Amino acid sequence: MPENPHLPADPASPPPDPAPQADAPAPPPDAPASRAGSPASPAEPERPLSPAGRRVVAAAEELFYAHGITAVGVDLIAERSGVTKRTLYNQFGSKDRLVAAYLAARDARWRALVRAEVDAVRGRDPVAAVTAPFTALREWSRADAARGCAFINALAELPDPAHPAHRVAAGQKLWLRALFAHLATEAGCRAPDALATRLLVLHEGALATQPLPLDTLAETTALAGELVRAAAR
Repeated sequence: MPENPHLPADPASPPPDPAPQADAPAPPPDAPASRAGSPASPAEPERPLSPAGRRVVAAAEELFYAHGITAVGVDLIAERSGVTKRTLYNQFGSKDRLVAAYLAARDARWRALVRAEVDAVRGRDPVAAVTAPFTALREWSRADAARGCAFINALAELPDPAHPAHRVAAGQKLWLRALFAHLATEAGCRAPDALATRLLVLHEGALATQPLPLDTLAETTALAGELVRAAAR
């Protein structure tokens, strides 16, 4: 699919460290937009992960999401991914940066899905494009939301804003709000910033309640559509 110049580029995993060292400073999640009205794109990695590094991230994602970040140690991740602890630390430098890489990989998949849903309707119906992230959430929830939102879970476990994984998780939410605001502006909605905040609250509420035997997503999607159509009149 050709790149849409008005949507943010897909994020990539954070740059791995060749050896354990202090975490490098990262741009704040609410960094200025790269263009007017469009969320800023994450920085490019210094080098791609090796095949072993990708196995580590895959194992970390499975274990962290299923059992929690603080409950899972690097020994288990190394064992599950078939690498030594030395290889793990050579790739990521610390558990903190591995957690950030896990969340960044998950974020990359989510943003790609959202971008595809937005691009599918944006040209013919800008108003419908504003609620496209809710359509993406329906598809995402079929496979990736059994234990709720990985980013909200991470923010609860890692409350320190300086933690690299906290920055990734917070940045994911701020990116989505900025995208709502950008799409609402394009659709000619009144008060797009306030509308974006309301849409984010609805979206996150639907995601948080996915583990319950309730179809809250259908109701929140309908409500989001009503808010957008009312603002676009």
